[in-house]
Amino acid sequence: MTPEEHRESVLRWRAARDARLRDPDGWLTLVGLHWLVPGENRFGSDPGNDLVLRAKDVPPLVGSLVLEGRAVRLRRDGEADVPMASDVSGAPTVLDLGTLRMYIVERGDRFGLRVRDHASPALQTFAGMEHFEVDPDWRLVGRLEPAALDATLEIMDVMGVLTREPTPGTVVFERDGREWGLGALPGGDDGSLWLVFADATSGSSTYGGGRFVYTEPVAGGGSVVVDFNLAYNPPCVFTPYATCPLPPAQNRLPLAIEAGERSYHAPVWHPSG
Repeated sequence: MTPEEHRESVLRWRAARDARLRDPDGWLTLVGLHWLVPGENRFGSDPGNDLVLRAKDVPPLVGSLVLEGRAVRLRRDGEADVPMASDVSGAPTVLDLGTLRMYIVERGDRFGLRVRDHASPALQTFAGMEHFEVDPDWRLVGRLEPAALDATLEIMDVMGVLTREPTPGTVVFERDGREWGLGALPGGDDGSLWLVFADATSGSSTYGGGRFVYTEPVAGGGSVVVDFNLAYNPPCVFTPYATCPLPPAQNRLPLAIEAGERSYHAPVWHPSG
């Protein structure tokens, strides 16, 4: 790949990333995450509800979300209860209400109502991401050092939930005259890997909670390309209602990876009228 071809490839990726962020169901529309308690959880615009929805045209009481064991049902007056599949099913039950779109998320033993607003201020004011200049020297050919079949990575999310996730191994690459390693998570059916990392720019020119990047599919002999020009911010940069994983300890590098997305600073929103 020539430098010109690489630059065009990165710019196409950035355009697609921008389109995903501007999507009505993208992270910029996430406006709420309400954790359920066992039993009935009344929700609507009335501040006396267990879950308060703040958006136009939301009735004082929409209904109740009933949590029993690991099952959630939607209950409304005069209607039969409706089972609510969570996001871990791959096809969550979606509840649309005006500009709001809501569904159940499952995180460990906790169940919550995730709320998106297609008219969110964050979406209306989004002016795009800032990036480091495209640098072909940050497209690195490394190798995957396979882990044992039952190996895991200890991952903490921003909510403080700790899990152990299966890992295919460590991506090792060279930079500045030495080798560096990042514990990998499965990236997709194509054989790519997902890296959750922090570096010496984290908290200054990039987001303090780290960034994500997907590798190219692992090739024969374990060769793998990781292009840090494609490093991007986690959803927590855009909303306090996301449940982002944090970089594991071994993925916090004392290396300044000046490539990919910079920190995001949302513009101050002034409502009209």
